[in-house]
Amino acid sequence: MKQKIEAAFGSVDACKKELSAAAVAQFGSGWAWLVSDGGKLKIVKTANAETPITQGLKPLVTIDVWEHAYYLDYQNKRADHVNAVLEKLINWEFAEKNLA
Repeated sequence: MKQKIEAAFGSVDACKKELSAAAVAQFGSGWAWLVSDGGKLKIVKTANAETPITQGLKPLVTIDVWEHAYYLDYQNKRADHVNAVLEKLINWEFAEKNLA
């Protein structure tokens, strides 16, 4: 997984930064995703109930940016929520298993 992330983004930190930027920039409710597209990793975002599966992409990691996911803990500080998810909640081992 780390090798694929580095090949796609240059480093794990760069991947996290791009995933964070996608999550924070998502207008309204939605998601930011790390997906596999034919074995290559990329980051996409979807609005509302859309999923990358309908585009033929394989989801590996997602960040929920619907307001209900973070408002009680972070109020309108979406970036703080995204950072907490990236640093404390993402299960990279699970993502790696789903990459295969």
